[in-house]
Amino acid sequence: MSNIGLNLKLKIWRQKDAKSKGRFETYEIKDISPDSSFLEMLDILNDELIRDGKQPVAFDHDCREGICGMCSLYINGRAHGPDDDITTCQLHMRKFKDGETITIEPWRSAAFPVIKDLVVTRNAFDQILQAGGFVSVNTGGVPDGNVIPIAKPKADESMDAAACIGCGACVATCKNGSAMLFVSARVSSLALLPQGKIEGARRAKAMVAKMDELGFGSCTNTQACEMECPKNISITHIARLNREFLCAKLQD
Repeated sequence: MSNIGLNLKLKIWRQKDAKSKGRFETYEIKDISPDSSFLEMLDILNDELIRDGKQPVAFDHDCREGICGMCSLYINGRAHGPDDDITTCQLHMRKFKDGETITIEPWRSAAFPVIKDLVVTRNAFDQILQAGGFVSVNTGGVPDGNVIPIAKPKADESMDAAACIGCGACVATCKNGSAMLFVSARVSSLALLPQGKIEGARRAKAMVAKMDELGFGSCTNTQACEMECPKNISITHIARLNREFLCAKLQD
């Protein structure tokens, strides 16, 4: 691999706060190592802006290990950028060409308002979880691993659903701004386990109602959410959520 640095043009969304009108601003950055991560490249840009007495670009990040989902950015028209099964912090500059223009935007969703520049608030996800994404009944102390028999396929599917990091790529990618993949993953992770079945009906109704209240769009099964999810959450969980929700409604 060539060690020649990349010279790039960055077209970045700048917005002072939620009430201000935003705009794209263009920056040039030179000699970026292809082995740098995307966030390291933004760090370098911000160092240059600060030295020039300018406001740095605000962007979210935390673990930088693909675990927390905080680093969510829309890059060249794709959630988390031009790579598969990764978060933005796992994206490397070798995915871009020398002289390329990179367009960087925040998540675009009415439910995720911009705080500043590339930072949005995803409190809507927290509110959905608070509506029912938990087990509240007393299930006793923590049992030994084999006390409650759970078929391995069910346990594996539950763990796959629980891998969702709540980054919001599904919402940002969906043409309707739907949160169905996120909600269904949270519902599935509990619905597949004995501990979660007791409150299954209440959970499905409450979380879907909160999702609708917060302004997320409807799911039209285009599978865009699944394609861009960094954790490969399957839309089969959406089918389970629909079943859980319909069964709950029939019980009313």
